[in-house]
Amino acid sequence: MWWSAWNETAEKEGLVNIMVFVSLAVSIVIILFVILKLKLNPAIALVLGSIFMGITTGLGAAETIDTISSGFGNLMTGIALPVGFGVILGQLLSDSGGAKVIATTMIQKTSEKYALYALGITAFLLSVPVFYDVTFVILIPLAIAVSRQIHKPLPYTVGAMIIGAGAAHTLAPPTPNPLAAAEILHFDLGVMVIVGIVLGLISAIIAMKIFFTLLDKGFWNKEKDETGVEVYEEHISNEKRNEPTFIMSLIPILLPVVLILVGTIMGAVMKQVPAAVTFLSNKTVALLLGALSAYVISARAMDKEERDQSATEALKSCGIVLLITGAGGSFGAIISATGMADMLADLIQNISASPVVALLIAFVIAALFRVALGSGTVASITTMTIMASVPAAVGMHPVWMAIACLSGSLSCGHVNDSGFWVSTNLSGFTITGGLKSYTLGNAITAVLAMLFAIIGCLVIPI
Repeated sequence: MWWSAWNETAEKEGLVNIMVFVSLAVSIVIILFVILKLKLNPAIALVLGSIFMGITTGLGAAETIDTISSGFGNLMTGIALPVGFGVILGQLLSDSGGAKVIATTMIQKTSEKYALYALGITAFLLSVPVFYDVTFVILIPLAIAVSRQIHKPLPYTVGAMIIGAGAAHTLAPPTPNPLAAAEILHFDLGVMVIVGIVLGLISAIIAMKIFFTLLDKGFWNKEKDETGVEVYEEHISNEKRNEPTFIMSLIPILLPVVLILVGTIMGAVMKQVPAAVTFLSNKTVALLLGALSAYVISARAMDKEERDQSATEALKSCGIVLLITGAGGSFGAIISATGMADMLADLIQNISASPVVALLIAFVIAALFRVALGSGTVASITTMTIMASVPAAVGMHPVWMAIACLSGSLSCGHVNDSGFWVSTNLSGFTITGGLKSYTLGNAITAVLAMLFAIIGCLVIPI
């Protein structure tokens, strides 16, 4: 009798598990339909998908709405202020001319032999505080100039920029995706900073080498891949601007990174971290200090009204990013409340206890979302929320899962991605040229980052 009762219970549990997975699948279909067919904002799509999943899995209408609200709030508690301060920092750096000073100086101090790598590393550095699109606009005139100076076709310099900026924007905090990764997967942000910057930079440099080799072998067809027109025209103002120096321009970028890393390192080697260090290394405080330093440094080139206007413009651009990210947190909270994340972790563990398999699954899921939606933010946030319980189940540090999800979201950007069109149009490339530069360059970086994540999880599992 006890055996039949156990069987009956197991069958019921199995049916419930299947229904939860079906609800998740339908929720994802709803999200895709709302974004792709109805052309509504991804945040609305994520909330609609969350409502459907919550109600169909038995949470009830009231609990579903409460869970959506708490999920949004909990994620915003951790990242809203840091992201806002980071965006203000980047906008001030751009508008004051500091970002251009960094770019120009790094190219000038590099020999012609390594100019392409210097341009890519500069793009990486600038994309730590600045959004990808802004970095590209800042650097495209420099890319054209470097291309002429070293007698290399434009795809070389544009490819270097795409790879460097894409790697930093995807893997290095304080951009929203890697910043949210530490919150969603529950690990120290300092670890994400170290792994994201080091692994992202190494992946970008190797990806540049591979990309340049492909170009050397005739991968690019000038007649078919370029329009023959340099779309970008730099408008140089006659007004003299007292731009910040190179060292001064670096301070807003390096200050928050150093503060966060100091807290992480001291926490690893000391039993009791001084209260002052804990305070200053907090991500909100660190990025606040970075934004304040950007205000001070940009005062050389901008008056108070101009700086205030710059900060306002920055917050306009980051508002939609925060809304989408928070809605991703809502979807994650629903997934957690239904027990879906734990079921998925058990399923992956039953398929294979290998963390490598879990990482590959996460990479593929994120890549599929990126192909379908075009938004790396939605792709990575959604995948991380789905895979949140997996690292503990398979015995690996969550940072490797974060890298897998983030690199998957970088892997397949194409014509439904705004970054694709910014890169393609400003460079004067055809759609084919955009696919050969933006899509391929980022895909190479993503695969390399994924390979490093696999190596990392095997060498440093916990």
